Amino acid sequence: MGIIKKLIDRAKIGKKEDIDYLMSHLTKDSTIAMTRFVDYALSFVENQQGIEQIEYYLFNGTLMQRNYCCLYFNRKGDWQIVKQAFKKGLIDEMQFFSR
Repeated sequence: MGIIKKLIDRAKIGKKEDIDYLMSHLTKDSTIAMTRFVDYALSFVENQQGIEQIEYYLFNGTLMQRNYCCLYFNRKGDWQIVKQAFKKGLIDEMQFFSR
């Protein structure tokens, strides 16, 4: 099974541990390709438990994890949560407005 399929399959399940698995691929050593794969896979998360875990990473993850979580919520149109992260200084203005 290819890595993209594995990431998407985990995202579709969307449990806490699945989101942890996705986020474990967003490190300072991640390739640009891997970050794009994770970004794409996140778009498949619909499970409430998964969404809550993405929210957890938005407020508690590394800078890279927070940025991709921000993109996820921006694309869903969930501006309030992104605004909270921005006001707490967890994301910058560029991320706040990115899609």
